[in-house]
Amino acid sequence: MARYTDGRCRICRRVSEKLSLKGAKCFTPKCPEEKRHVPPGMHAQRRRRLSDWGVQLREKQKARYIYGVLERQFRRYFAEAAKRPGVTGEYLLQLLERRLDNVIFRLGFADSRAQARQLVNSGHITINGRKTKIPSCSVKVSDTIGWRPGSTKTVYYKKLTESPLSQVPPVWLSLDKESMTGKVLSLPSRGDIQVPFIESAIVEYYSR
Repeated sequence: MARYTDGRCRICRRVSEKLSLKGAKCFTPKCPEEKRHVPPGMHAQRRRRLSDWGVQLREKQKARYIYGVLERQFRRYFAEAAKRPGVTGEYLLQLLERRLDNVIFRLGFADSRAQARQLVNSGHITINGRKTKIPSCSVKVSDTIGWRPGSTKTVYYKKLTESPLSQVPPVWLSLDKESMTGKVLSLPSRGDIQVPFIESAIVEYYSR
């Protein structure tokens, strides 16, 4: 499957907003979005005022880049959210937050979702004791996310246990620091999700 392989810092410069795609680097003076406030490219021009459609497209693209989802997969998430009763945008966010790679990131096991995706692809992560290599796997309430026994001997795991985790888990997740396991306490609500995009604009984009 195709995946974005260009520099992630270019994405932040493109949307003129820090999306925290590089983990800790985004909060240091080395962040390109802090140093260069122009779009990427050799002939970068000044930013123009966006139309309503342009704003909707930008918000959709920001969501895709943040969660590392391709367009076809993102459309499937939206189609599933649109079938559910209630607020479509909120359910779309819930589907994205329940991705396994995002849960690994929220628990603080990785500095970024890209790094979390790599951990899952490498077979380090388990759900309810069973190894999975599917980053898009959707977690459920009462699921336990942990580490494969062999992975606890890696240098990365040892460094992770010896230093503070990258962030505090949200209220819908619990973390046992001693065993390095997390548990899904409930489904995430809109108030529990902090993201730098407007989900209602995404709904408007696909409802055109």
